Amino acid sequence: QVQLVESGGGSVQAGGSLRLSCVASVDGGYTSSTYCMAWFHQAPGKEREGVAGIERDGSTNYADSVKGRFTISKDNANNILYLQMTNLKPEDSAEYYCAAARSYGGTCWGLGRQRYTYWGQGTQVTVSS
Repeated sequence: QVQLVESGGGSVQAGGSLRLSCVASVDGGYTSSTYCMAWFHQAPGKEREGVAGIERDGSTNYADSVKGRFTISKDNANNILYLQMTNLKPEDSAEYYCAAARSYGGTCWGLGRQRYTYWGQGTQVTVSS
């Protein structure tokens, strides 16, 4: 069982930066190194979409809209997932969710939202123009 708690959201002006954090509490003696993890976002009236994912082997994937601006990283020792967001745009405004799934190899990101088993409660990001 995994519990995920996000933090770091807030309100910024366009061009600003934020860093989101997701602390994972993992039962059974496992660490987040055995999980693939990702950030998704959801704006009002829209589908929840993948923003960035990190596989068990550390490889990363990004949505085209955030490439070059966002960086996903994971601190396996402390079970923390990060999303560094720079050059934020108003269209980045959304609720941001941390997600995780137990990984036995292979891609999680490529299988989409349904691959991820565990979800946090979300943190709001608002970017004003």
